[in-house]
Amino acid sequence: MTRVLHTGDTHLGYQQYNSPERRQDFLEAFRSVVEDAVADDVDAVIHAGDLFHDRRPSLVDLQGTVEILRTLADADIPFLAVVGNHEGKRDAQWLDLFADLGLATRLGADPELVDDVAVYGLDFVPRSRRDDLEYEFAPVPEAADHATLVSHGLFEPFAHADWDTERLLTESTVEFDAVLLGDNHKPDTAELLDTWVTYCGSTERASASEREDRGYNLVEFTDDAISISRRGLTETREFVFVDVDLAEDEGVDRVQERVREYDLEDAVVIVTIEGDGRPITPATVEEAAIDRGALVARVNDRRELPDDDEELSVRFADPDAAVRDRVRELGLSDAALEIDETVRNDDLVDSNVRETVERRVRDILEDDVAAFDPAPDREPDDEDVTTVADQLADGAATTTDAATASESDGDAASTGGDEQTEGTAADGERGAEDSTSLGDFA
Repeated sequence: MTRVLHTGDTHLGYQQYNSPERRQDFLEAFRSVVEDAVADDVDAVIHAGDLFHDRRPSLVDLQGTVEILRTLADADIPFLAVVGNHEGKRDAQWLDLFADLGLATRLGADPELVDDVAVYGLDFVPRSRRDDLEYEFAPVPEAADHATLVSHGLFEPFAHADWDTERLLTESTVEFDAVLLGDNHKPDTAELLDTWVTYCGSTERASASEREDRGYNLVEFTDDAISISRRGLTETREFVFVDVDLAEDEGVDRVQERVREYDLEDAVVIVTIEGDGRPITPATVEEAAIDRGALVARVNDRRELPDDDEELSVRFADPDAAVRDRVRELGLSDAALEIDETVRNDDLVDSNVRETVERRVRDILEDDVAAFDPAPDREPDDEDVTTVADQLADGAATTTDAATASESDGDAASTGGDEQTEGTAADGERGAEDSTSLGDFA
């Protein structure tokens, strides 16, 4: 029997909520995974991408990562990994550096043999380049009884998917028994074309929307079966979620009363307010939580409160309408309008906005370098200038590239509870070829 620990989306270096303590939390969560691997004496640790939150991690983040990887090396446990969208660079990858140090193996089209399991890798590939991707892998070694693929992206049949998993499995030159994935921060497993497809989830909460416990997968390969089990991390930072549904005559006193019901010591506190109650000042609630020992406190007021001044309510109660009017005056290109739509899409998790926009801009430019040129012939009152508010009013659903999270690559920031990721603008990508092989992404 071969046993591997499947993890991913560790997002090392992420200073969530601008808190140095949260940055350290992400490193400690990764350390806990490695310590579990050593204690269980697994045959390998497989990382499915987004080891780092940013393609330019600090020296401190790199030092911490090297220290943890040395723990695995000292225990003779190989660390096998692919490159995720958060950390991916145009030239050499950080995984290549760790490989040069003897601390990691970057997976690719040639298999890495772990006992009787052949492990292949596929780095994150931008959506605009996948149609030309040829799933060509080296043959499975005779000594292998199983073959598994490790990759990073939003794969079907899971939520927010934009990657055709059936095409991957049917066109691949290798018949895989399992596909071990990263990018979606929510753990999940499905069977597709007699192949197990599984997400391990993230090791820390990169967004306030990630309420489930964090953890990783343990995958066991036996002669005639594959077993995938979920293991939780018990030492991650506690998140306290306080949900308040205010009655019409209730206000900040009721919110603070609910907050006082919880032990907030050293916790990240997320207060979500719904209902019909009176307006509140978020800072008042956040300060009260901090005074009671919370590390971080955020208030997310989801109510649409009326403005007492009718004239002001017209201008500010519907910000999308104001933005829509301004957008019509700008003469923006269709590509720019699409990005505007994505940014203000209510269905897109706040933590994924930056990553989704980054991916979409990259895809658009790869298809047409002039896509963002102004549209001088567009008139301010053109009916084809629409925003998210227009589409919601018409009952139309808006589709985006988003995941769950990754910036993924989950991450956190928002107007209210979540906090947007701090990833930098994407490095340029090469234009798509007529025919693309896996070697182009190695």
